[in-house]
This record gives sequence, C-alpha cells and structure tokens, in this order.
Amino acid sequence: MANDELQEKLLKKPYYENCPGCMVDEMKERQRGLPITKLLAIWTIVLSAALPISSLFPFLYFMIRDLHIAKREEDINFYAGYVGASYMLGRTLTSMFWGVVADRYGRKPVIFIGIITVVVFNTIFGLSVNYWMAICTRFLLGALNGLLGPVKAYASEIFRHEYQAVALSSISTSWAIGLIIGPALGGFLAQPAEKYPAIFSPNSIFGRFPYFLPCLFISLFALIGAMCCFWLPETLHMHPSNCSPTESYDALETALPKDNGKTETKDGRETVPGISLLKNWPLMSSIIVYCIFSLHDMAYSEIFPLWTESPRKFGGLSYSTQSVGEILTITGCGLLVFQLFLYPYVEKMLGPIKIARISGVLSIPLLTSYPYIAMLSGVALSVVLNCASLLKNVLSTSIITGLFILQNNAVEQHQRGAANGIAMTAMSLFKAVGPAAGGAVLSWAQKRQHAAFFPGVQLVFFILNVIEAIGVLMTFKPFLADRSQYESLN
Repeated sequence: MANDELQEKLLKKPYYENCPGCMVDEMKERQRGLPITKLLAIWTIVLSAALPISSLFPFLYFMIRDLHIAKREEDINFYAGYVGASYMLGRTLTSMFWGVVADRYGRKPVIFIGIITVVVFNTIFGLSVNYWMAICTRFLLGALNGLLGPVKAYASEIFRHEYQAVALSSISTSWAIGLIIGPALGGFLAQPAEKYPAIFSPNSIFGRFPYFLPCLFISLFALIGAMCCFWLPETLHMHPSNCSPTESYDALETALPKDNGKTETKDGRETVPGISLLKNWPLMSSIIVYCIFSLHDMAYSEIFPLWTESPRKFGGLSYSTQSVGEILTITGCGLLVFQLFLYPYVEKMLGPIKIARISGVLSIPLLTSYPYIAMLSGVALSVVLNCASLLKNVLSTSIITGLFILQNNAVEQHQRGAANGIAMTAMSLFKAVGPAAGGAVLSWAQKRQHAAFFPGVQLVFFILNVIEAIGVLMTFKPFLADRSQYESLN
C-alpha cells in the first residue's frame, strides 16, 4: 500500500532525466527519517563560513594596539570597528550577485567558492603587518564568500517539508555557534608565544605573527567544509528549456499568470501565482525585521569582547583574550544544546513570529543589567556574566531562526536563491554598520564616564536596547506579514 502511494506521488510530478533537482525531489519522496549525514555536512559548511566572521573580536583590541594606528588608548575601539565592518561591507556589495549565480549555475558552486575563500583570505588576514592590509583582506573575505544565502535555499530544498524547521534551525545554530566559538578560538589561540611559551617560541612564525594561529586553525577546518561539498547533491532544477541567458534574472520575477490562476516556470512546473520579489511583502517585511535584529546582534558581538577587555577605569572588566574565550566557549556549548533539542519544540508550540517577539522583549532587561554586572567581581562576576552571555545569545539565535523560516516560506523554490541574495545584501549592509557604529559608540562612551545622561557604557547598552525595541515593534501587524495569512487576505 505504501509503495502504491509513493508511485502515485511520483507519477503526479514531471521528472526530467539528468536534472539534479528532479533527482533530489525523487530522493525526498522515497526518503524516510531525517538524513543526519546531510545535516552534519551542511552544519560543518556553515560553521566553516561563520567562524572567521567574529573570530577576530577577542584579539582585535590588541591587534589594533600592536599595529600602532590609534594614538590614544580610548581610540582603539574606534579603529577596531572598521576592521570588523569591512567584512560585511564586502558581503553587501556581492550578496545579490552570488544569489543570482546560485539560481543560474547551482547552489554547490557558490558554496564551494565561499569555503575556499575562507581558506585563502582568512589565512592571509592572520599575517597582516599593517592596518590597511587587515582591512583589505577582511573586505575580500566578505566579498567572495556569498554562501549563506544559497545554503539556506539549499537546506530548504534538500530536506522534506517536515524537516525544514530542523534544517534551518541547524543553519542558524551552526552560524550562531560559529559566531560564538570563533571568538573563543580567537581568545584561546591568539598570542600563543605569550600564553604557551613552552610550545611556541617568540622567534617562530606564531611569535612574529601573534594572531596567525587562530586564523590558520579556522582555515584548516574550512578545508573539511570544502570536502563536505563533494558529497552533497545539487538541488537546482536544470531542464533543457532552462538555458536561456535571461534565466538568472527570472528568479526576480515569475512568469505571467495563466487562465487557471497558476503560473508556469520555464521548467514546465506550475506554481502559485507569483509576484516580483520586491513586491512580495511577506518576504520584504521579514527581511527588514531581520536587518534590524542583525544590526543589533553584530553590534553586540563587536561590543561584548571589546567591553570585557577594556580597562576597569573605562567601565570594562579588564579581561584577557583567554578569559573572553572561556566565556564564549561556555555560551557556544549551551547554545548548541538549546537549538538542537529545545528550539524545534518551542517553534512548533509558538511559531516563528511569537518566538521573535518574546525573545526580543526578554533581551531588553537583560542588556540593561550589563553595566551593573561590571560592578561585581570574582566568582560572582564570572557566573553572572556567563549566564547573561548564554541567555543573550539563545534569545538572539531564536529570533534569527524564526526569521529564516519566514523568509524561506515566503517564496517558491526557484526564487529562493535570489530571495536569500536580497536578504544577505540588506543584512550585510546593516551588519557592516553594526561593528563600525558599535566600536565608535563604545569609544565615545568611554570618554564620558561622568556624564549626567547614561554615563559610560550605560549609553552603549541603552542604544542597543533602542534598536532591539524597534525590531520587536516591527514584528507586529500590519508591518510583518506571514505568507499564509497574506494570501488569504488577497
């Protein structure tokens, strides 16, 4: 009986010989259970791409100091912000291009190029001998690494519908853990000749380039991600009639409606009536909200290690890179447990929009407490700071995961690469602003320790809370629209 139902399902769909997308569709129809191997491969690839984004944050303060670009100690955070922003600026300029390439030539080539970019340019960044070399290598690392948009589209296509929440959750989990474990690696492995003199000589390459070891370690891990690409099948539908030179732009606008109320793509498949992606309000509204939260998260990711490493006289905690690495390691482990074992159940009960709202509201009082956490010391400071860091990142990742789901559900399969390209372009622009603005605001705040209005770092966390509150307000109607509700109204 089960075989008869399967054959009936397969016969209802037109399958094209030698089309990788059709092969994947057929494989999904026959598949039972979650394909763990593919999930782990995607998880490794995304982690490889995420690690270098924030791995520099724990040692960036000391790197800028050693490059002698800042004339005063209070100005170090200002220059550090621009190094963090250069990666996102590069990604802003090319994300839409990589989305179009993924829709025309396939998801795998774009993913592979992105991973190889990490291997090459992240290694070169660790060998930077001046400020502008650091800026340029980070810019190229972002510009040539456009895999996040295509890999989100890939995950929604390689898994059956009932496992899409788990797949997209694994991407946001891997991405978030990369943003946490990356700084942990940077904290533990930077300046190895000072921390581990018995292993690393001051005259060795790791002594002469104190920030090379974490970059090299991440690049070697990215090689594993590159090898994982070879075992993953392509999911893009490539039919003979799909070879028109204008096809790469057709992802931005679907075909004209037929008399039966449906549309037909160039591969002959019928879909629901399509509209331009730029006129798709469920998609665009989720992207805008996503950008607001991304601005907040990237600014926080830059500010947290800079704040903890700043001297006590400037409102910081005077932590070392290793201490920051320990905090972020604990945070990453806790985040992994939450996203793999708890988030899918919470998402089923509440839905992605409610999760974003609740998480955003809870983040505001949590961030308000940070300046007061700095008043603690000893074991109390360590315990409270670890708990606060873990909770903040759990809430942030829950928001981003929910918005991932909304974005992918807002468009058809043949539009996902371009849709994620638009999302990546917009998000990268906001994330480029985050580190630069965060570093500049932190540098300014440290110069006004005795101001009457939000003195010192209180101003920094107040501004972060304002951005978070704006994001929460935008998750309500009429701004944020779910696709199913939007179609029922139209």
